[in-house]
Amino acid sequence: MPRAIATAQIAFGLVSIPVKLFSAAESSEKISFNMLHKDCGSRIQQQLFCPKDERTIDRTEVVKGYEFARGQYVLFSEDELKMLEEKSTQTIDITEFIPSTEIDPIYFSKAYYLGPDKGGDRAYSLLSKALQETGRWALAKYAARGKQYLTILRPLGNGLVLQQLYYPNEIRSIDEIELGDTIVKDTELKMAVQLAEMGASEEFHPENYRDEQTEKTRAMIQRKIDGEEITSLDTQEPRAQVIDLMEALRASLGGSRPAASTRTSSTKPAGKLPIRAEQKRKPAKPAARKAAAAKSKAR
Repeated sequence: MPRAIATAQIAFGLVSIPVKLFSAAESSEKISFNMLHKDCGSRIQQQLFCPKDERTIDRTEVVKGYEFARGQYVLFSEDELKMLEEKSTQTIDITEFIPSTEIDPIYFSKAYYLGPDKGGDRAYSLLSKALQETGRWALAKYAARGKQYLTILRPLGNGLVLQQLYYPNEIRSIDEIELGDTIVKDTELKMAVQLAEMGASEEFHPENYRDEQTEKTRAMIQRKIDGEEITSLDTQEPRAQVIDLMEALRASLGGSRPAASTRTSSTKPAGKLPIRAEQKRKPAKPAARKAAAAKSKAR
């Protein structure tokens, strides 16, 4: 059973539900590399260097500061920084219940599982079922580790998930991105919709996918451990560049291949297909048919 990382109280109205927080994701799969000295293989140490004094300094000589203008800082002591920290109440304070469709997933940050603590089983299950029945999520504020988080409580199976959200000022507007002003043609849209429907699924099955890059990295690490010298890796040939959108859609739907990947130096007119050999034959003339029949009888 996973180990709880914190305890808290879900509070809304006069209801209080004791819960435990569990990490929803495992970080053990992440592969990291250490920095080593190339000559001897020893792990190097990073030191703090002051360019003005031209010497290495100790961590006890370090203070934190905020750059309010280029090269100008205001300094803060540890006590002053602690004053700025949000007081950890360990309370998940529900402020409102909103439709689940109203929150775009772009706001999603970290996720935590919530489990009932002692005496909270019944109220925990009641809140989970109420959220399922109403199709709503509970928007809540949660203060922990010196910060205040905007979160939602959403049902998952018979349980609850605490989903940490980004604040609006942390989300960039898509209007900052150059999207162009291309007009989509009806025929293109129809083919694109058809392509999407061909690959449509009604359920999400993440178990059908795996982290191929991590698997490849682990395999290479094992080969290095086994003393194998690696000179090259098998790589897939890059796909031909597709320029014509309509041809790319037709190819995806099972039609002819895109012209960008099949162009040759042939001078045949575009759009004309080669005539098969049996289609080129002309019907034999009557005299020729009689001669051929007589020849066959003579055999």
